Amino acid sequence: MKKNVYTLLFLGTLTLNSINAQVVHPQNNEPRHIKSDFFSRVQFGGGLGLSLGSGYSDIAIAPSAIYHLTEQVAVGAGLQFNYVSSKDYFKSTSYGVNLIGLYSPIPEIQLSAEVEQLRVNNTIEAYSQGYYIGKIKDNFWNTGLFLGAGYRTNNVTVGIRYNVLYKQNNYVYSQAWMPFVRVYF
Repeated sequence: MKKNVYTLLFLGTLTLNSINAQVVHPQNNEPRHIKSDFFSRVQFGGGLGLSLGSGYSDIAIAPSAIYHLTEQVAVGAGLQFNYVSSKDYFKSTSYGVNLIGLYSPIPEIQLSAEVEQLRVNNTIEAYSQGYYIGKIKDNFWNTGLFLGAGYRTNNVTVGIRYNVLYKQNNYVYSQAWMPFVRVYF
């Protein structure tokens, strides 16, 4: 039993010395600073949108970042803010977060799965038989789960995605299918 304890202590000392030797600079015994390659695997991007018309405004800001686990797989997160206004009819503000997973079986094809959680604040101007009856406020949380596929060239991916949690008349998206453009630098 004593022999096993001494053997373990000896092996533990060797292990600690080898770990220490990897961290200490061999010439002057000062700690070596090991550079992380974390930020070399990160890309930043997102989306901006602006649509203006006669009495209509739609503004979208969606910054995001992804981290490449491998050349084929990346994961990321983003923020989202949208403002839509149609004069004398409808106003909507939504904001939230999203998580995304990307897989590229070949460099030109990108498959994605994205979960989105939005807080939605709608105000609808209500009319009945041509008479204004007031404002209806509808505030709620909306969750989307998008599965998508796109064509990728350099830092840009163009494709289509489908919201598998889409419900008709949810006052966030008008349909389950949506085109997308992703840009990461």
